[in-house]
Amino acid sequence: MSDEAPGLVSLIGAGPGDPDLITVRGRAALERAQCVLYDYLANAVLLKLAAGAERIYVGKKRADHAVTQAEISDLLIRKSRQGLRVARLKGGDPYLFGRGGEEAEALAGAGIPFEVIPGVTASLGIGAYCGVPLTHRDHNSAVTFVTGHDPERINWAAVAASETLVVYMGLSTMGEIARRLREAGRAAETPAIAVRWGTRPEQASVRGTLGDIAERVEAARLKPPATIIVGDVVSLAETLNWYERLPLFGRRIVLTRAEEQAGETVAVLRALGAEAVELPTIAIRPPMAWTALDTAIERLGTYDWLVFTSVNGVRFFMERLDASRHDVRAFRGRIAVIGEKTREAVEALHWKVDLLPEEYVAESLLAAFEKHEMAGQRVLIPRAEVAREVLPETLRKRGAKVDVVAAYRNAVPEDAAGRAAEVFGKRVDWVTFTAASTVKNMLTMVEREALAGVKVASIGPVTSEVLRKHGVEVAAEASPYTIAGLIGAILRVERGGG
Repeated sequence: MSDEAPGLVSLIGAGPGDPDLITVRGRAALERAQCVLYDYLANAVLLKLAAGAERIYVGKKRADHAVTQAEISDLLIRKSRQGLRVARLKGGDPYLFGRGGEEAEALAGAGIPFEVIPGVTASLGIGAYCGVPLTHRDHNSAVTFVTGHDPERINWAAVAASETLVVYMGLSTMGEIARRLREAGRAAETPAIAVRWGTRPEQASVRGTLGDIAERVEAARLKPPATIIVGDVVSLAETLNWYERLPLFGRRIVLTRAEEQAGETVAVLRALGAEAVELPTIAIRPPMAWTALDTAIERLGTYDWLVFTSVNGVRFFMERLDASRHDVRAFRGRIAVIGEKTREAVEALHWKVDLLPEEYVAESLLAAFEKHEMAGQRVLIPRAEVAREVLPETLRKRGAKVDVVAAYRNAVPEDAAGRAAEVFGKRVDWVTFTAASTVKNMLTMVEREALAGVKVASIGPVTSEVLRKHGVEVAAEASPYTIAGLIGAILRVERGGG
């Protein structure tokens, strides 16, 4: 039970499908939720916002009602009476064909406090993403929204007069709807479009006219969920359909790096039109023992160089330093890093980086060290428990005294094989690998044959070498060896540049 708004139920519009289209207030309510009841049309990615919350699927499809509407309302009341902050996550907007009004009535009748957080309704999002503005000064001044699952209940004579018509849940009855509209006087030549999974990378659209849209939908084997728009504004789709022209539209790209590090990559790929599928092959965990790192921290002032090879090394080192009796003032030497993100992590702590190689691999850092006399220099490298030895071994050959200490370890995530089977059970266009360990761990999760026919992108030559040793062809290699370089390499291949 919480002291903040105990028992509050939030009816949240999840938007039309793209998880980034949820409102700021909807996102905040999800992050506070202790229990989430979610629909079939609400993007499951949004559930990650409700970390630790109980999740209950109450989705309803046309022929498959997992839970009745009465049961959903009862569940909302029961959970809220337990003192929980409850989020009811609904596709689109709660009050536009979302049955949110019924749920709000039930809550009000039971004396349960609630709020309604609007969402981008499907037609607005779909229109924007398929190039159909629902209103346009040169084409229309009125829009009508109808639900098509029961055509008998609609006054089609009145509806047909609307210049733009949006039909929710009408794909399976499109033939009858089109016939009734024509009988009510709407011209058969009126442009029409049906859009499935609008605003998502799997968006598929079928264009035609009121006279042939039903046949075109059937020929394309378009399945629900889909929204239909009828009216002259549909003629603008050819010109204004920006989303399906994005360079990675429709590509399903699997990310194998640790979950906490994938966020930025996911955002960039979504902006390029891709479906970014997170399949972490690495879980970042504390080392099996802190003894070596704690000992190094105790004598931090004796080191001439502190070398970080990853953001994780910086994070775990600083957390352990904060837990000790020392602080950053104990270190008076110089700092070397591999990678721009590692540099940013160090500088965020108000430390200066003295050495950053041109290329983000150990060999390039060693080349940068050649400008420095290393004989007798004491070097501390806090890193993963298992890593390449080329950096410490070469520095020792140059006379340095190097202490390599485990600051963290890379583990295979729990239920990784089950998640991998789920991911590769569907079409996959690309798999990205950002370290040699992501390759090795992936091949403990799936057979190498699972990558057959899938394009593979590598962060750099070290990772590419490991892939090829395991018989995996590399279709794209980053240059520079960064996430931006990795995405750039994928784009070059997709554009036919190799």
